[in-house]
Amino acid sequence: MVDQILYAMFPTVVSLIGVGALTTGLAWWLGLEQPWIQPWAILRATVQLALLSVVLSGVLTHVPLTLAFLGVMVGVASLTIRQRLQLSFQSLPVIAGVVIIAVAVPMLLVFGTHALPLEGRYLLSIGGILIGHSMIASTLMGREVSQALTQHVQDVEGWLALGAPMRLATRSVMRRAGSTAVIAGTDQTRNIGVVTLPGAFVGAVFGGASVLEAGRFQLLVSSSILLVGVLVVAMWTYILGNPKTIHR
Repeated sequence: MVDQILYAMFPTVVSLIGVGALTTGLAWWLGLEQPWIQPWAILRATVQLALLSVVLSGVLTHVPLTLAFLGVMVGVASLTIRQRLQLSFQSLPVIAGVVIIAVAVPMLLVFGTHALPLEGRYLLSIGGILIGHSMIASTLMGREVSQALTQHVQDVEGWLALGAPMRLATRSVMRRAGSTAVIAGTDQTRNIGVVTLPGAFVGAVFGGASVLEAGRFQLLVSSSILLVGVLVVAMWTYILGNPKTIHR
């Protein structure tokens, strides 16, 4: 039995090694930041998916355990955002608050309207996707704000010199950064079925759902992703628009 499993996994291992090696080589040649981080991400994903498959067998049947697992995901996402934006550990409650609110609002709408039953498998699948997108949007927003403030510092200082409050002085910067933060989710949603085959749809079909049911599930996920994006932008606009509200 073990030999059969190892034999079946061999092509996958070879493929992963090839993809990882090529990714690392190209990243190194292009001079990207931390070129080793791509193969490390693949290795981490392998270990984490193995652990996830074990944990989920007990989590999915109990809603409280599912919510606890989502809490762990929020914590990891918050730590990742903090690291990417180079914020202090004191800012973690603020970051976690942004993620929780951005994810909770669409989930309350989806489950509160009974569009989906309140079951562990749906909570975890939608919650995990939304937490991931809130992490991506937060990182993009923070990085774009930092870069834009550096490039347009004279504009901001000009507004401040005229007596404008900080939030007004940074408004144009926040708008540009917010537009960048939501563009990935927006493009992915409007190009469903034309450019992309979304994971939630494909996973539902592979799981035995009808195409109609899979499409309904994907629409709920995609619309929730868009809401998460604008909620993240709204909260970070308020927070980053006044630097005193967050610790660096």
